[in-house]
Amino acid sequence: MMRALYTGASGVKSHQVRMDAIGNNISNVNTVGFKSSRVTFSDMLSQNLSGATGGRGNVGGTNPKQIGLGAYVGSTDLMFRDGAPLSTGKNTDLALSGDALFVVQKNGQTYYTRDGAFEFDAAGNYVLPGSGHFVQGWTATDGVIDTTGAVGDIKVTKGQEMPAKATDNVDYLYNLDADIPLVTGINGGSASESGEVVATEENPITLTLSDQTTRIVEEGSYKIGSSLPIVTTAKIYDSYGNTHQIPIYFSREGEIADGVVNSANKWLVSLSPSTGLKKGDTTTTELTDANGNTITASLNAAEIQFDSAGKLVSSSTSETAPDISGLLTLTFPAESAPTPTEGAVPAAPAAPAVQNVNLDFSELTQFAGSTTVNSQGNGNTAGVLKEIQIDNSGIITGIYTNDVRQAEAQVAVAHFVNSPGLLKNGTSLYIESLNSGAPSIGSADAFGATITAGATEMSNVDVANEFADMIITQRGFQSNTKVVTVTDEMIETAVNMKR
Repeated sequence: MMRALYTGASGVKSHQVRMDAIGNNISNVNTVGFKSSRVTFSDMLSQNLSGATGGRGNVGGTNPKQIGLGAYVGSTDLMFRDGAPLSTGKNTDLALSGDALFVVQKNGQTYYTRDGAFEFDAAGNYVLPGSGHFVQGWTATDGVIDTTGAVGDIKVTKGQEMPAKATDNVDYLYNLDADIPLVTGINGGSASESGEVVATEENPITLTLSDQTTRIVEEGSYKIGSSLPIVTTAKIYDSYGNTHQIPIYFSREGEIADGVVNSANKWLVSLSPSTGLKKGDTTTTELTDANGNTITASLNAAEIQFDSAGKLVSSSTSETAPDISGLLTLTFPAESAPTPTEGAVPAAPAAPAVQNVNLDFSELTQFAGSTTVNSQGNGNTAGVLKEIQIDNSGIITGIYTNDVRQAEAQVAVAHFVNSPGLLKNGTSLYIESLNSGAPSIGSADAFGATITAGATEMSNVDVANEFADMIITQRGFQSNTKVVTVTDEMIETAVNMKR
């Protein structure tokens, strides 16, 4: 009978632990990123009254006779399922879904958490404001993030300055119309030494095109077999952030033989509206800056060519091979360097006398339809960071007053082989344990996780289930106390037998 007392007592203790876990779950029902726990029971060792026997002859086998010695807490399991995201409207808050955790650090110690209620402190550090832990990630260099390097504290200071940057590359994108009409006839004007016809205001010319339309022009030189030039504008920034609009002309090159238009799928790119140019001819144009200074732009005419599939033909080292790029040169007057734009921070004490800009045509195509060619260059005026945005992969993008968007940092996450094996450290933090495995640090998308900005992850505690478990646990506790009281009465009756 004494055995039953201990058995009942073990059940009371076990159910008390389970009630403690349920109480902890319910108390954290509104804790950001909290993961609920459950308690599972196991039976203790059993006392063998007799062992099992096998059948023999006319006697069958018998089962062992065992008396259990009670229950104990087998495990407390961390339920690492996702909680629902709760919108907060605060763009520095992050909700994480998937098997990953944020990485934070304090006093040289690394912790892991699902609490994404982050914000920037006065120094620009991205932190957990309640405890001052630094959020870990990668800081961008000139807008480029290297996630293969070591993680560190994320720091983005509101109001930080972006210096002016001179343009050194302009990409030309999209399509040149493969059906653009060519000049089939010229009426008027005057012939040049190279055979083209020159138009002036006093002596305009009428062009007949292969689509049977006509065009009257009053400037430029033209020849049979070329298209009218398509003009685009390259926006060029100098070292002080001043902008210069450079007109770039594209002209289709072909020939007319016996009244039939033959196109070689070649285009000439230059600074001149004239169509009578050849590859390598120097073309120039002059610009006037805000101070009235004259800036000279020059470009050696580039010849680009497309194959029958509309793709650009790559260049080679041969001088006769087609080009995939051109070099635009801006020459500033020696007596006056460019002046910075109002409120801009100069990038250097003095602007260079010459600025070279690469024109990249490698992304152009030539398909039938419309001409959609457009330019996209780098460079910018000076600006100040005014706000940030965070995307689903944790990239923090800075938005500056000069309308430039630049990656500033990326939030890192950790993945464990056995996340429920982590040790709780209080304040919603976890630390690595022997059974959690070592963390793998990377970006959220590398582990299939998703970050939601402007939200936090709610606790994954299901209150309805907790209340149901509470009732079951209460009944189990009461039943075990009944075993103790009934056993006590039995012992008392046995004691009274000798009276």
